[in-house]
Amino acid sequence: MNLSTYRAQWAYSPLREVLAGMVGTFALIPEVIAFSYVAGVSPSVSLYASFVISIAISITGGRPGMISGAAGSVALVVAALVHNHGVQYMFLATLLAGAMQIVFGLLRLQVLMRFVSKEIETGFVNALAILIFSAQVPQMMHVTWHTYALIALGLAIIYLLPRVTTVIPSPLICIVVLTLLVTWIPMPVHKVADLGALPTGLPSLVWPHVPFTLETFEIVLPYALAMASVGLLESLMTAGVVDDQTDTHGDRRMECTGLGISNILVGLFGGIGGCGMVGQTVGNLRYGGQGRLSTFTAGAFLLILMVLLHDYVAQVPMAALVAIMIMVSISTFAWGSLRDLLRHPKLSSLVMLCTVVVTVTTSDLAAGVAVGVLLSGVFFAWGAMKMLRVETKTEGDTDFYIVHGQVFFVSSETLFDAVNFHTKAKHVKISVADATFWDITAINILEKIVTKLQTRGIDVVVEGLQTRRHKLIAEQSDEPLLSM
Repeated sequence: MNLSTYRAQWAYSPLREVLAGMVGTFALIPEVIAFSYVAGVSPSVSLYASFVISIAISITGGRPGMISGAAGSVALVVAALVHNHGVQYMFLATLLAGAMQIVFGLLRLQVLMRFVSKEIETGFVNALAILIFSAQVPQMMHVTWHTYALIALGLAIIYLLPRVTTVIPSPLICIVVLTLLVTWIPMPVHKVADLGALPTGLPSLVWPHVPFTLETFEIVLPYALAMASVGLLESLMTAGVVDDQTDTHGDRRMECTGLGISNILVGLFGGIGGCGMVGQTVGNLRYGGQGRLSTFTAGAFLLILMVLLHDYVAQVPMAALVAIMIMVSISTFAWGSLRDLLRHPKLSSLVMLCTVVVTVTTSDLAAGVAVGVLLSGVFFAWGAMKMLRVETKTEGDTDFYIVHGQVFFVSSETLFDAVNFHTKAKHVKISVADATFWDITAINILEKIVTKLQTRGIDVVVEGLQTRRHKLIAEQSDEPLLSM
């Protein structure tokens, strides 16, 4: 990325960027605090982490307009580590995860995201939309009618105010109006202060207080690897969402290394590891945040709210934040995918649905995407297998087998089953000019066919060998007739 492009990403529509980033901050607060309980850490650990990540990734990341913070997927990974060994081990795991992510980016392994198909991405965002909405349900349980009335008023402000003016993002107006309302008219409703203790000071540098022994690293390493993998996966998937909605292209390699640097800083400031957050990013995009300044503002404003405006933030009714997150979940969900269920191929729709179901039931992004990638691979192999055709004909005392398509471990049995080993012919010619052999299984099947026919005294010739298509055969085969 050249310097002029980098500068332009900071200078893009400053006022709109700052306001959108402020919306992103309020979208961060309820999710981050909720995820802190999932991980078993105090809210300040997650809030500090979100501040550090947002500031660092705005400078080092490769995808402008993306909001990053202490995400639920990472919280789920480290929960067992915190429970069994304590928060200090989590800090070390965060440092190691960041280092792994830097290595991942330096090795350009972001290309592995090409294995994530469009239907998996759709399932990913739909599952996150469902998880975001379901996370709001506890705030709407066992409450008085006042909460529902405030949520309804908040949604009305969020969706109707833009018809009048878009100078200030409607979610900010929603927060101000609802906070003033519950201040003037006391109501039995939950407030941000009820979620847990909020930080009142600046974060400070810390170093994990753990014994630096081989046993410690054996404990921490699996969690660090899981944190690095899940964080990269969610960040790169979120980057894809931003690319799609803005018709721009981010630098995914830079995003990987930037996330690694950010997580190392998070570990040094005593926070929990994080990554890109789809819901908050969609909210940022919705209100015009497409540059680095909106990401920076989301983190900087979060710290301002926590430190300077601590008492005011504590009085914000949870109904206002719930209304914002409901808007975020609605914006995140790919509603067109419901229509596409009937229009798209059934196997593609099945991959999308399975990704959604696994992600929602396990609350594990990595599990959902892994299942989606696995199913996509199986269905692709199934489709490629059906494209293999073997034409057979007999002329005089010669049998001809003309192979068309891709021969690999799934389709090779089709070729084997097409051969008549009890033929009366004295000669067999197998044409592979229109076929490609992809793996050792395919080559072994071809050699097996030749060997079985030759054992029966039949003369076998493999025709149409080409360097471009059949180099692997020449490299692996010891049979003279299979060499080129």
